Amino acid sequence: MTATLSSPSTSSAAPPPAVYRFHPLNVGRIAVWTLFALALLAAPHIFTSSLALTMLSQMGYVIVICLSYNILLGQGGMLSFGHAVYTGLGSFITIHAINLAGRGVLPIPLVLMPVVGGLAGAFFALLLGFVTTRKAGTTFAMITLGIGELVAAMALMFPEFFGGEGGITTDRVYGSGFLGITFGPAIQVYYLIAAYCFACTALMFAFTGTPLGRILNAVRDNPERVEFIGYNTQRVRWFAFTIAGFFAGVGGALAAINFEIVTGADSVSTVRSGGYLLFTFLGGAGFFFGPIIGAVLLVLASVLLSELSMAWLLYLGLIFLLMVMFAPGGIASLILMNLRVVRFGQWRALAWPYAALLASGLPALLGAAALVEMVYHLQLNAALGGELSFLGLTLDARGTAAWLGAGAVFAIGAVLFECSRRHFVRRWDAVQDEIERQLQRQGATP
Repeated sequence: MTATLSSPSTSSAAPPPAVYRFHPLNVGRIAVWTLFALALLAAPHIFTSSLALTMLSQMGYVIVICLSYNILLGQGGMLSFGHAVYTGLGSFITIHAINLAGRGVLPIPLVLMPVVGGLAGAFFALLLGFVTTRKAGTTFAMITLGIGELVAAMALMFPEFFGGEGGITTDRVYGSGFLGITFGPAIQVYYLIAAYCFACTALMFAFTGTPLGRILNAVRDNPERVEFIGYNTQRVRWFAFTIAGFFAGVGGALAAINFEIVTGADSVSTVRSGGYLLFTFLGGAGFFFGPIIGAVLLVLASVLLSELSMAWLLYLGLIFLLMVMFAPGGIASLILMNLRVVRFGQWRALAWPYAALLASGLPALLGAAALVEMVYHLQLNAALGGELSFLGLTLDARGTAAWLGAGAVFAIGAVLFECSRRHFVRRWDAVQDEIERQLQRQGATP
């Protein structure tokens, strides 16, 4: 809608009319954010068990952490191996602040403690990022790895602050509460995490549209040209690093509130930083919603998959390897590519190829999983005997029949899957060619 205000004077020297443009509402974006908010509100009423509530709380703050990491990796092209430093330090500062507030020394309610953690994360990111962001590329990654190992070593050297191997504990219930809410019940903690999750997600999405966010994308894509037009690329990376540290500290503070304990070197370890990197990449670092998918997968893998199998890290590594080889854009890229197929009405051509992939891939997957589980059982649980339970079946890992059966299922499934994959690739290429022809026709239509 356009409104024009002009002077009644007919003089040719009159200034041009002032034009005010009102952009239409982005209904799709409003709908997405509304659905996100409703999902956060309704999730504990749909998944009502205590385990589900714990997992939902973990997903809330891990979403914040993965999105903060994606400011570095996805938006800035900065591969960091030390992001857990800022989540961990934010957690430790927060838990000490909660203990001080519980003794009446610090008059800060629990609802504002995530901001304390965020400020702590931003402070340490500002301090360490000045050195870290002076380099880019592989050198930057190695510096972050060194700083991560340095802070992890310091966690064992200063037990007064880090609590040693036992960590620091706290009690989140103190004072008169916030509007009568004590945050003692887990459901109240979940909604606190959900509120910060929504607010931080919205703020980080808004950051992508700011001048700093745009120039950060330019630094990622072509730093030489950015320097040529007069920007200091090191300063841009430093500012973005500090902002990422703030949101990482918020996520760390929410984790401390949720568990009421922060362990020592584990909270700032490179292993934890690697987890954020792995699942942000799996979700799709090139898309804003990709880290959200990765955060959900991280919690599901660390809580559910680790309970189902001792070989869960092996499965995770294989999934990561396959994603790097065949879908480097992550799960988000797969979703968007298939949505493109649906939008152009070509999904029917891929329905049967997808069904064939699923029907042939499932036996191959089950056969391989049975072989892996039997190997792990013989190596780690040999004292319990040769029998193990696998998807409701009893397998004898010391017998020949189980190995031959699992191997046959895997081999047959693998052969069928390869045939289905080749057919799928041909159909996929044909569908993409048809989509390109439709785009060309649309472009030629006046």
